[in-house]
Amino acid sequence: MLRPLRILLPALLAFPGPGHGLWAQGTTRDSLPANWTLAQCIAYADTNNIQITNLRLSTLSGEQDLLQARAAKNPNLSGSLTQDFAHSNAVNPLGGPLQSETNSSGNYSVNSQVTLYNGGYLNENIKAYGLLLTQSELNVAETRNSITLSITGDFLNILLSRENIVYLQDLVTTSQAQLKQGQQLFSSGSMAKKDFVQLQAQAATDQYSLISAQNSMRLNQVALKELLELPTGYDFQVAVPDTLIVEQAYPALPDAITLAESTRPEVKSGETGLALSQVFLEEERAQQRPSLSVGAGISSGYANTAPSKYFTQVGDNFYQQVGLTLSIPFYSRRIYKTAIAKDQIAIQQAQLSLTGTRITLDAEVEQAFVNLQNAQAQYISAQTAFLASDTAYSITNEQFKLGSVNLVELLQQKNLYTQALQQYIQAKYTAILYDKIYKFYTGQPITL
Repeated sequence: MLRPLRILLPALLAFPGPGHGLWAQGTTRDSLPANWTLAQCIAYADTNNIQITNLRLSTLSGEQDLLQARAAKNPNLSGSLTQDFAHSNAVNPLGGPLQSETNSSGNYSVNSQVTLYNGGYLNENIKAYGLLLTQSELNVAETRNSITLSITGDFLNILLSRENIVYLQDLVTTSQAQLKQGQQLFSSGSMAKKDFVQLQAQAATDQYSLISAQNSMRLNQVALKELLELPTGYDFQVAVPDTLIVEQAYPALPDAITLAESTRPEVKSGETGLALSQVFLEEERAQQRPSLSVGAGISSGYANTAPSKYFTQVGDNFYQQVGLTLSIPFYSRRIYKTAIAKDQIAIQQAQLSLTGTRITLDAEVEQAFVNLQNAQAQYISAQTAFLASDTAYSITNEQFKLGSVNLVELLQQKNLYTQALQQYIQAKYTAILYDKIYKFYTGQPITL
């Protein structure tokens, strides 16, 4: 029996899938394609995937942190206004009972301060937030890569199922023709009932395989639809490429490793993390240096108990102030020394992490290279075996029609054909998938 075929993508790509069943904001059914190409699936996920969108929002937050760090070098400016009213009972200077009295006063001020020198801390802080923003952008790129590979695997699963269905439909048609011929032979007494029942069982088995393959394709469509976070009621269909090239040239392993280390976001993220650790160290060192700031302010005020008028008081009380503040950290109870020591350790850890990332990436590229070589070799063998088996089965089927071979020989050849077919289709799409994975490591976009 020809079983439904599947590419075991989870074993090849262990990437976490995003949430399911959510409809992208602003997306309508009318704006979606009737048949999705792989490029459209990847582009849609890039724009609407919740994980990617959430990471992009984190990037926007990081941009605001960077703007704030840059603005810290600018002077600040603040103002205050105080207006007081007081009520009391005062002694009447002419004698007699106490008299009610209400007084008012006001104070107004504007102040500003700017840091002239702080050991370079503000500059290092700007560098730190710039690197954090870069890391956030690289996180987006890593997630996009993971989702792109997952989409590619699911898309190829659908194409595999569709091709499997085409072959199975031909197989069912042939089985029905054989059953019809067997019915005629059985009715004329030229075929034993045992052989005719075997033909009926084989036709039913082929029909079952076809139904299973159709169900498998529907499940694969659901899996990709959920990965794209399309609604459950949406009729999702993929566009079948005109041609699928299996055997393609690919970069040599040393070139692929060099390209991967220079383009992959996980390596760039590790390099950024190392640079960030070094900046944190410089920040701690900057806090041990003296800092110098200048402050200035103006103020004035008035009181209704004074003999002069309001504007005269404001002018007379006008006060200007400017001053320098020098701060020197003599002893900090080892706070800064401990922080520097920890930052130096963090730099070593970041270096080890970057080295580990490169080693892991190199191993992944090499594994993808070996997988691709094996897959293409298996495809060539499976294709040769399938073509030979297809020819042999066609000849045996014609011989069965003429009565020159018996049913046992026909079914044996048919089993060999279905096994060769299964291996061929599986090898074909496995080779395509590994080709896309290997080249994706080198920075090439995935296309069909």
